[in-house]
Amino acid sequence: MIDLEEHWTPTQAEFDAFAEVSGDGNAIHVDPGFCAKTAFGQTVSHGMLIYSKLWGMLKRHDAGISQVSQSLMFPNPAFAGEELRLRIAEDASGRVKMLVTRVADGAECLVGEAEIRC
Repeated sequence: MIDLEEHWTPTQAEFDAFAEVSGDGNAIHVDPGFCAKTAFGQTVSHGMLIYSKLWGMLKRHDAGISQVSQSLMFPNPAFAGEELRLRIAEDASGRVKMLVTRVADGAECLVGEAEIRC
């Protein structure tokens, strides 16, 4: 059974590097001046950057793991400088449940599940 938890505080440098690698340079992720004028007030993580942290946790747990499918939702933003709790747990049916929450207020930033092969 998989049962993993880590904490991570994303940085603007990580947002910028992910934008460069992914090609997603949307201002909401990389332009603090622009974001100061939005409802968020600051830059917001790419959803797939958060997911890549979860995938890294799984690969460190079992390097031979492969993904068959995934389902992800991003109900709340994750901000640079705010600590996140990353949790992965396998349920009784073998599905991997993923949850990322902001430590400060418990808001869910990623809710998902994946089907994996070992």
